[in-house]
Amino acid sequence: MSALTVDPAPGHGQDWDDLVRIWEETDAPEGCKVEIIEGIVTVSPPPSKDHNLTAALLQRRLYTVIPEDWEIFQTLGVSVPGRAGLYIPDLVVVPRAVATGPGNRIPAEEARLVVEITSQANANHDRIGKVHGYAKAGVELFLLLDPWHSGRPTATLYGEPGGGAYRVLDTVEYGEKLTLPEPFGLVLDTGIFPVS
Repeated sequence: MSALTVDPAPGHGQDWDDLVRIWEETDAPEGCKVEIIEGIVTVSPPPSKDHNLTAALLQRRLYTVIPEDWEIFQTLGVSVPGRAGLYIPDLVVVPRAVATGPGNRIPAEEARLVVEITSQANANHDRIGKVHGYAKAGVELFLLLDPWHSGRPTATLYGEPGGGAYRVLDTVEYGEKLTLPEPFGLVLDTGIFPVS
């Protein structure tokens, strides 16, 4: 099953509040991910077992290096209104204080690290739209785990956002090591991730 899109309404000129309202009211099957990507409400099927295992393995390693007052979430919304986006990253690391209180989303610029793991059906959302969205919002670090990359699965770390773009800090094939800079200071062996 591939991602479905929900046309917000006939006509043009949807504003951010209308898109968020549609996002909040979208009744998707349990386990599906509802996001706004470049102004379109998108519903994706639940991720595969390998996808979930990759997120769990990375989360376990991140908990060994993050400060005590930071948390890791798998279902927290990240608002990127400058790109007409409201994403649900596979993992997002934020200070606990940011994720306290009512609501189900945070401003993207509050994230210390965002991780997206591509799925075969909608990999280009992660590879293109979300890279630009997170960069424009000023997310410090974005890790793209791409088991569906042509040729061989890859891990790409983006950072130093500026002018709506990222600098590629490192790209490795699965099986090689990738280092997340401080405040993480984590040498990640990408060979632990399953290959789809």
